Amino acid sequence: MAKRVVLCAAAVLLVIAAAYASFFIAPEERTMGDLQRIFYFHVSCAWAGLTAFLIGFASNLLYVWKRNEKYDWLGVTCAEVGVAFTTIVLISGPIWAKPAWGIYWTWDARLTSTFVLWLLYISYLLLRTLVEEPNRRALLSALFGIFAFIDVPIVFGAIRWWRTQHPAPVIMGGPNSGLAPGMRPTFYFAVLAMHLFMWFLISERYALEKLRGEVEVLRREAETS
Repeated sequence: MAKRVVLCAAAVLLVIAAAYASFFIAPEERTMGDLQRIFYFHVSCAWAGLTAFLIGFASNLLYVWKRNEKYDWLGVTCAEVGVAFTTIVLISGPIWAKPAWGIYWTWDARLTSTFVLWLLYISYLLLRTLVEEPNRRALLSALFGIFAFIDVPIVFGAIRWWRTQHPAPVIMGGPNSGLAPGMRPTFYFAVLAMHLFMWFLISERYALEKLRGEVEVLRREAETS
């Protein structure tokens, strides 16, 4: 319990500190002004969501290989956390886009692939509600999760492979990409904060899923006895 409290406190404090840094420490961007400050959380949430999906993908592969229920628990946990972060991305993006582009949404490669990714993992979660038998549910959702993850590298590479409305990559982009020196520490601090918060959510949700799985086993044993 103490470790969970410490992790929760650390995650919340880092997110608050990152918010403070993004508003009051990072320099103002010359073109967009204060509007650009949403970048620190928009992108860090996107990275945290993709990281959650990556962990879930590894869990799905391990379940197919070893058929251990703990990998199923981790797979659904990461899918839910990834969907939560991606939802934030899909909300904060249009808020940023309207004053920057003049429109809330455009069906370019990055935005479309991100929306499709969100739909795929929503479908993953819905699939689990349609199959009652635990082993079959775990296998089918693991296979679907592996398929859904195909869109993650597409989301990452969309602005690198195609000309889009979305800005060119600032991080890991071409020779002229990159953040101003004063923005870099705040951005990476926000990324760290969101990843720690992501890990806290995963650990809490995994504990809940493990408990649910154990209760389900006891219920089945009671029904057959």
